[in-house]
Amino acid sequence: MGTTATIGSAVIDRLHQLGVRHIFGIPGDYVLSLYQLIERSPIRHIGTTREDCAGFAADAYARINGIGAACVTYCVGGLNCVNAIACAYAERSPVVLLTGSPGLSERIRMPYMHHMVRDFSTQREVFERMTVASVSLDDPTTAEREMDRAFAALLRYRRPIYIEIPRDLVHTPLGYPLRPLCLDDEPSDSAALEEAIGEVRAMLAAAKRPAILAGAEIGRFGLQDDLTRLVERLKIPIASTLLGKSVIREDHPLYAGVYGGLIARDDVQRFINDSDCLLILGSILSDMEDLDAHSPLRSEGRTIHATADHVAIRHHRYDTIRFQDFVHALGTHALSATSSRSLPPPLPIEEPPPAPDDRVTLHKLFRHLDRQLDEKTLVIADVGESLFAAADLHVHRRFEFLSPAYYTSMGFAVPAAVGASFADASLRPIVLVGDGAFQMTGSELSTAVRYGQVPIVVILNNRGYSTEREILEGPFNDIHNWHYERICDLVGGGIGAIIRTQREFEDTLAKALADLNHLYVLNVILDPTDRSPGMVRLAHRLAKRLSTDRP
Repeated sequence: MGTTATIGSAVIDRLHQLGVRHIFGIPGDYVLSLYQLIERSPIRHIGTTREDCAGFAADAYARINGIGAACVTYCVGGLNCVNAIACAYAERSPVVLLTGSPGLSERIRMPYMHHMVRDFSTQREVFERMTVASVSLDDPTTAEREMDRAFAALLRYRRPIYIEIPRDLVHTPLGYPLRPLCLDDEPSDSAALEEAIGEVRAMLAAAKRPAILAGAEIGRFGLQDDLTRLVERLKIPIASTLLGKSVIREDHPLYAGVYGGLIARDDVQRFINDSDCLLILGSILSDMEDLDAHSPLRSEGRTIHATADHVAIRHHRYDTIRFQDFVHALGTHALSATSSRSLPPPLPIEEPPPAPDDRVTLHKLFRHLDRQLDEKTLVIADVGESLFAAADLHVHRRFEFLSPAYYTSMGFAVPAAVGASFADASLRPIVLVGDGAFQMTGSELSTAVRYGQVPIVVILNNRGYSTEREILEGPFNDIHNWHYERICDLVGGGIGAIIRTQREFEDTLAKALADLNHLYVLNVILDPTDRSPGMVRLAHRLAKRLSTDRP
């Protein structure tokens, strides 16, 4: 017989069983008992400067580790996490938001308590809209069943869950030892799976220009090896969405590039759109992918589209097939395909190279950065030019690129570097962040210094919001200029530098990559009118889209 668990200890034990080794957050009186349990557990608490940063850090941790967690106090902490949890939900990142609430006995005596909004259930009701399970463990007789139902939903859909424990029940015994985790995940309907694979076999056999489009869910479900085996066995080209960038090695001989409706290269777009059989695996289709219901690929029945929600082949759906079972089956069944198309050519090598004393530009900066990436670097891109220019980078192994490429929330990258560094300490984060996004969450470098992390932060300082400038210019897109490199003095660690020329960028980046003992902040001074090729493509396509919407 094991030791009788309490509601709080049962949740902590479950988190550890599922792979959580670090939990991010800020303490508050409604979660202090939970924090005490965390301190006694094998899970390490990582203190952040803001609750939304704890959410972003847990998101990045989950994208690499398979599950992440944040623990914050009631309402003032939890509601600060709304945007980060919304990002995790939109981009299918399995994050557990653990929080407290006023004790049940307190609610009887005091109908209004500090941090409360409207009523005691308001916070949980808010998170019901952006999680796949939202539970309050307010009954010891049902707590284990409710928490396991939430964890099963997280693993089934790879999206966030919300767990709330009233503070006077944290140490309440369940009344029996914690049972082994039973997820009760229904297997796929075997007959439906065989039928679906038969349809795929027929479509591939008849195709002359087949291709694969891989999205982020391949990574969320840990199916990268299955994907690589499938590509190599079928010998057909593969592209990734921007959100799924790095789910397969980008130096793979069959890799065609990033496909995305607003920023991808024209030749990659044409290559994928010209497919007569497109196998879409793990991609949520949005305006960033530009493959909607009106696309000829879909309207003409040329797609096989599998996600955690459903499998759709041609014009009908299989709702009883699990995504991971479908991908496994693709790799194990006898499938064959023929493709003789040449891949889109790589980007041309710039000749001659830029003069070292030339003013630094986005094009020169990213071309040089591309040559410095190796198997020990992890690129984390915030939104704006940081993301659009990074789309053309070539990463060298899986999980070398993280970004909020679909939800596109500013402020993701710096706290994400903290989470990613704890998820895989062998990788060196190179953080690409605009000055506007850095002003939102750049203070989280304090956490990196506190825990001895050494990211290289490249701030693209163009004094404003460049994406919005491209859409509609106006003084509202300007921001106050900071001495960003001086944040190292403020947080008590790291080395800052101002970068104005290409020589300064190359020399400082080389120094930073060679120095494994300090984080670096590079304040790169850019012309506000400078644009990357990705931004130019986005602006052109947005303008075309907006022109068709005008009366």
